[in-house]
Amino acid sequence: MFQRIDLRGSALPRPVLAGAAVLTALALAACGTTEAPAESPQASGGEPVTVTDARGVEVEIPADARDVVALEWVAVEHLQTVGVAPVGVADVAGYEEWAGTGAPLEGEPTDVGTRIEPSIDAIAGLAPDLIVAVAGRDDGAYADLEAIAPVLVLQGADAAAPLETTYEDLRLVGQAVGAADAADAAIAEFEAHVEELSATVDEAGLAGTSIAHMDGYENGGQVEIRPYADGALLPAAFEAIGFENGWPGEGDPQYGLGVTDVEGLTALEDDTHIVYLSVGSQRDVFQDQLADNAIWNELPTVQAGNVHRLPDGIWLFGGVDSLTAYLDALVETLSPTP
Repeated sequence: MFQRIDLRGSALPRPVLAGAAVLTALALAACGTTEAPAESPQASGGEPVTVTDARGVEVEIPADARDVVALEWVAVEHLQTVGVAPVGVADVAGYEEWAGTGAPLEGEPTDVGTRIEPSIDAIAGLAPDLIVAVAGRDDGAYADLEAIAPVLVLQGADAAAPLETTYEDLRLVGQAVGAADAADAAIAEFEAHVEELSATVDEAGLAGTSIAHMDGYENGGQVEIRPYADGALLPAAFEAIGFENGWPGEGDPQYGLGVTDVEGLTALEDDTHIVYLSVGSQRDVFQDQLADNAIWNELPTVQAGNVHRLPDGIWLFGGVDSLTAYLDALVETLSPTP
C-alpha cells in the first residue's frame, strides 16, 4: 500500500499533527497559463532512454514512451508541459478541481485511483510504457508498479532548492520521454515571464510587499493554519518577482510547510498581506470559520483588508504552468485598482 498524505488544503482524512518535523513525514501530504512548448517529443525509432531518478535508481525507459501513467498531479503537469498527455492519472476529478485552471487536463485519461493508494489493476490494464511517481512512498510500494512498467520517481520538492527542484524534475521528465528540448524551452519561457512580472511589480510600487501564503482548514472543530515558510515553492516564486515572504516561522525540509493556529498569526508584521487559495467544494475557513474569531479580527492585516483569496484551481505544488498562473493571479490581486 502507498503511504502518502494528500497535499490539498482541504479537510484531510486524518488529523494533522503539529510541528514542522511531523509535516515532513506527512507532506507527501490561475488565471492565464503558458502555452505548451512547440517542440514535439522525439520521433519514433529512437533508442531506449536510461535516466537516474530521485531514488538514485537508473531507470531504462522504452524509446518513444507515450503511454504514461502519472501518480501525482505535478507529474501530470510536467508531462503535459513537454507534450505528453498521460493515459492514466490518479484522482482525475481532484486534479480538475484543484489544478485544472493553472494547468488544464489534456485528453481523457483513465482514473487510476487515489494519489494515496492508486489501483494496480487499473494501471496494469493500461499497459503503460512508463509510470511517473513522486518521492516519499515506501520503497516496497514500487515493486508492484515495476512489474507493470518502468517507474520514474521525481523528487517533487526540496526546501533547500524549491525552484531548482521543479526545474530538475521537469527536465527529468523531458529526458524520459525524449522531449528534453521542450523542457528547457518551458523553463526559459517561465524565467522570461518572471522577469516581465518583476518589472510589473516594480512599476506598480509593489516591490518589497510582505506576503504570507497559507492554507486554512478545520481539524476536529479547530482551525489549523499551514503557512508556506522559506523553502516552500510559492515564496521562492513570488520572491523572484520582488515580493517578500512575511511568514517568520520554519517549515519542513521537503515542502517548506509549517503549521500554526490563529494565535500564531500574531507573529505577522502589521503590513503583511495574507493570501490563500481554496476550491468551491471546500469551506473557506478564513471567511467562514474565522469571521467571529476575535484574535483574527484584531490582526492589523485583517483590519486593513489585506486578506486575499486567489482564483480556484491553481495547484500550489505544481510545475511552471501552475506557477505562472499563481504569480499572474498574485500580481493582479495586489495591483492597485486604476
